Amino acid sequence: MEVIGQFPLFYFPEYGSAWMMGITGTIHILASHTSVGAAMLFAFLAYKAYKEDRTDLYPYMKKYGMFLLIFSYVIGSITGPGIWYTATAASPRGISALIHNFVWVWATEWVFFVYEVIGVFVLVYFIDKIDKKTHLKLTYTFALASVGTLALIIGIISFMMWPGTEAYYTTGSASDAFFGVNTFPHMFLRIGFMIMMSGVIGLVISSAMKRENPELSAELTKKMGYISLLGGFLTMFFFMWYMGTLPDNAHAVFNISKDSIIQNRIILAAVFSLYFLLAIIKPRFINTTLASAMIAVILLAGLWPGEKLRESMRKPYVAGQYIYSNQIISRDVEGKGIKSELPAIAQKGLLQLNPFVPENLKTVTEKNRLQAGELLTKISCSNCHSLEPTGVFRPMKERLKGMDKSAIKGILYAMGQGAFPYMPKLQLPEHEYDAMAAYLASQNY
Repeated sequence: MEVIGQFPLFYFPEYGSAWMMGITGTIHILASHTSVGAAMLFAFLAYKAYKEDRTDLYPYMKKYGMFLLIFSYVIGSITGPGIWYTATAASPRGISALIHNFVWVWATEWVFFVYEVIGVFVLVYFIDKIDKKTHLKLTYTFALASVGTLALIIGIISFMMWPGTEAYYTTGSASDAFFGVNTFPHMFLRIGFMIMMSGVIGLVISSAMKRENPELSAELTKKMGYISLLGGFLTMFFFMWYMGTLPDNAHAVFNISKDSIIQNRIILAAVFSLYFLLAIIKPRFINTTLASAMIAVILLAGLWPGEKLRESMRKPYVAGQYIYSNQIISRDVEGKGIKSELPAIAQKGLLQLNPFVPENLKTVTEKNRLQAGELLTKISCSNCHSLEPTGVFRPMKERLKGMDKSAIKGILYAMGQGAFPYMPKLQLPEHEYDAMAAYLASQNY
């Protein structure tokens, strides 16, 4: 029997499958981005302590290092495997594509990461225990390892948006997949945010030192304000460059909510600019409660919407612009021996070709029409949309509200013809369109 290489369906009611990975990923990004920014900040502070003979900076560096150990490396090490788990469940063919294209890149990244984990312990423990010049060299290697980790991961993540060059589809080469117009703007955008995060975390540490050393606390708070302001400027600058390197489908998604996105970003930039300026002008006004609250604001109002936007702009793909979010392969990749599954699906249908469809649903009948339609909808749509009337993320109810079966069927036909660049161009046999439309209409959106 002819089948396509699908995996069992992972379905998460109310939220949609992929958002479990998004929630875990947002927490991980806060922790991991802080670690890379902090590594660069550590090198800067160690250089300053060495050149100016500022031993008074060491207590601050030690506190910062301990925070980094607990916040970045413990939380990051928990949520990192969490991403692997949720990604493997929600998007097995997507994660498989990344592994098959970048297995040695990932192996190299893990070498850098192991050095980082060992390095942060060494840096914190050996402050004041070895000579300053040796400690300075260690901070430099730690910073280089952190930036190296970032550079390797960014190439992989950028491939998820689109491959480095069009030649990739012919050669299947990792370098053709890795290096593209999107890779370096993406990396510099992340570096800007990491610099800003190092300052934001630094404000928490410096404000906590008020009682023990108010003068040093005020000096470092002011410095962290400057660093955060610089990072924020770089983030905004490189974001504009990054947006200019995205494919057409990404811009189609962005344009849907362009005005509200820009408005939210402007408000967020204004709030944090004022916060950083306050740290520079009135450093003693910054306290631990305010500094900690601003981290929560970044997570909820900055990172989460930003990651949702980035995930959305990849649509309809999950990797390489050849694997749809619903795990169906949409084009040939000669260099990898991969063939598009769309022609076979258009001819025989998903129910016949998906090996995990129960036998009693392989053929649509009057008796099983709604059940078959539900399964087809979950296979085709649940990775991006929540299907229930009470759905939370990208709910289907908002797209189909008030539509009857014939109107919904028209939408499905249009989608199959490529009318929506951010939706999979998935053509199905007539009876499967009919079953999906019948099920969706029965939900009374």
